[in-house]
Amino acid sequence: MVIICGLGNPGREYEQTRHNMGFLTLDLLSEHLGIPIKKIKHKALLGEGFLDGEKVILVKPQTYMNLSGESIRPLMEYYKAEPEDLLVIYDDIDLPVGEIRIRRSGSAGTHNGMRSVIFQLGRDDFPRIRIGIGNSGCIPLEKYVLMNYTQQEKPLLAQAVSRAARAGEVFIRQGIDEAMRQWSGSAPEARENREKESPEA
Repeated sequence: MVIICGLGNPGREYEQTRHNMGFLTLDLLSEHLGIPIKKIKHKALLGEGFLDGEKVILVKPQTYMNLSGESIRPLMEYYKAEPEDLLVIYDDIDLPVGEIRIRRSGSAGTHNGMRSVIFQLGRDDFPRIRIGIGNSGCIPLEKYVLMNYTQQEKPLLAQAVSRAARAGEVFIRQGIDEAMRQWSGSAPEARENREKESPEA
């Protein structure tokens, strides 16, 4: 069994904000796998299905970002899941726009949603995919993450979400190490844009 959870905020006003990369990835993964995310359970929208004989549970907590752990903890307990069965996907201001990082464990960094998950589970040794949204450097963090992304950012984030969804599929089939090997890092377009902006790179 695999549980893949995307972090975000419920409500149409948040759909295209930087803080909803986890939800956007789950929507795409749902489409790829043919697993609708419609069931309401454990303060979340859930989808249940199978991929290559592996039970897959897709999760979009509906608690709002800062309380994400209040949905994930009871869900993990209900399914009697182990930490290695859980994959959490979320945005990260400490990564350049369009980059994704895949890790088997780690701290929450500056992300309040992950802080909630780690606090509720009492551990941080579970896999995660971080999607870079960058940082303006001047807009307050709490405002920046809830802003709609720009037209310039849109294709880079769309590529990152697509790559994160594909990494999720690899995680289901082959585990976190193979997902890290195949998908962690920057898409070529994201690297090219950063090199243009930084001549010395």
